[in-house]
Amino acid sequence: MDAQSLASSSKATAIQQVWASPLYRGATFALFLSGLATSASLPQIVLFLVRELGASLPVAGLYYLTGLTAPVAGYLVGSYSDKTGRRLSLFRLCAIAGALGWAGIALSTRAWMPFVIGDIVLGFSGSATSQLFTAIHDDLKAKGAGANDSVVAIIRMALTAGWVIGPFLGAWFAVEIGLRAMLWGTAICFFAQIIPLWTQQALAAPGRRVDKKTDAVSHVGWSEMLPLLAFTGLYVLVYAGEPIKYGFLLLYMQDQLKLDPSIQGSVIGTQPFIELILMPFSVLLARRIGILWMMCVAAICGVMANLCFATWPTAAGMFAGQILMGGVWGLYMVLGLIVAQRLLPNAVATASAIFMSSSALASALGGGVGGMGVAYLGLPNVFYLPALFSLAAAVGLAIMARSRVIQ
Repeated sequence: MDAQSLASSSKATAIQQVWASPLYRGATFALFLSGLATSASLPQIVLFLVRELGASLPVAGLYYLTGLTAPVAGYLVGSYSDKTGRRLSLFRLCAIAGALGWAGIALSTRAWMPFVIGDIVLGFSGSATSQLFTAIHDDLKAKGAGANDSVVAIIRMALTAGWVIGPFLGAWFAVEIGLRAMLWGTAICFFAQIIPLWTQQALAAPGRRVDKKTDAVSHVGWSEMLPLLAFTGLYVLVYAGEPIKYGFLLLYMQDQLKLDPSIQGSVIGTQPFIELILMPFSVLLARRIGILWMMCVAAICGVMANLCFATWPTAAGMFAGQILMGGVWGLYMVLGLIVAQRLLPNAVATASAIFMSSSALASALGGGVGGMGVAYLGLPNVFYLPALFSLAAAVGLAIMARSRVIQ
């Protein structure tokens, strides 16, 4: 059975659809490389700025603020994509921008250079992922495929798998071959994203005249975008806790709880393990409970996780918190993109780009708030801040769910 007939079969499973389609297979491998490259390099960039370029630690820590330009770049790329329908062409350009950006950082000789490159070039590279998911959305819609959300979930798991493996490989390569060589490897992975999709052409969304830049579908007013922007803002509140956790949880376990290094490593590895277990079931749970209600539950899990970090000063408390955080991201990483696209169905590229680039904004917000919070509140009280953020997000998501902005 060929890919088109398999996709139209109501009995086709999501895994069969992914395997049968060159676009879905290629996107799965490309997203794995994207997650691998990004997660390998970001934890090492501060070390690179300090050791290789002589930046002070406070200055190096400001690098993550370069993510503030990503939502703007994402909106520009997404808006142009919705006007033209050129999903995979823009994906390739953004992936090449990522390769050039990380190569430029690897060649940097002054501390200011990675900041400029991160602000300008890498701000656009993050849109490669959103363009891939938009191409997948268009293809699924055009073919009338069954199990659409499950197909997206499986492909999304590849990105998460890259994020699970990347930090370990990045740290190992940084020690074994050096920081600059590791950054060159990141650049190569970004470029390699385009190889499995080299000859693919994306289908335009049904009803779109891609040769007409004035097509009505490309004109989206701000009033239409308000639900998407509100949802993205709530997502930012939940995600802002991640840089706080990664910045201070390990330090807390080392300096105050005095946990064995093997226990610390197990605690850190618990979250992605739970994520990967839960992700295949997230769509089924959303269908039973409601997708926004399910995300509200995930935000409540975020509240409970951070309260575990703040109030349960034992290894068991750390494991409990990480299990709950795995539940948060096992749901958010699949359902978040689906919600964003449904909130702006006439401009899915814009929706995807705004939503996916918001993680960089959240990282900048969380890093800034965490830095100030730990100075005033100390450890572990700083974890009350992301608990409050997640609580606010849960309330907002409950309001959106009750208003039935999407079915």
